[in-house]
Amino acid sequence: MSATPATATVQVDNERVRVTEWSFTPGAATGYHRHEYDYVVVPLMNGRLKLVGPDGEESFAELEAGVSYYREAGVEHDVINASDSDFSFVEIELKG
Repeated sequence: MSATPATATVQVDNERVRVTEWSFTPGAATGYHRHEYDYVVVPLMNGRLKLVGPDGEESFAELEAGVSYYREAGVEHDVINASDSDFSFVEIELKG
């Protein structure tokens, strides 16, 4: 059985950036995807995410509200809320 999908709300989408708020209930997932652009993630609250890579390898990330991180294009993964409560972050994709 597949996980409940996370909710993606696009706030800005133009030729330079795409800003998306991702909201997860416990266990919800983005679905496996590949990032086309460099991106920054801004956690809106503290939480724990499970990341599943292309070969099924699993890792966990502890995120803190307001502590951003950057990744380059090409990252492939499924992102799952491993917290006991709802979790959300803003993703800023840099198109150009």
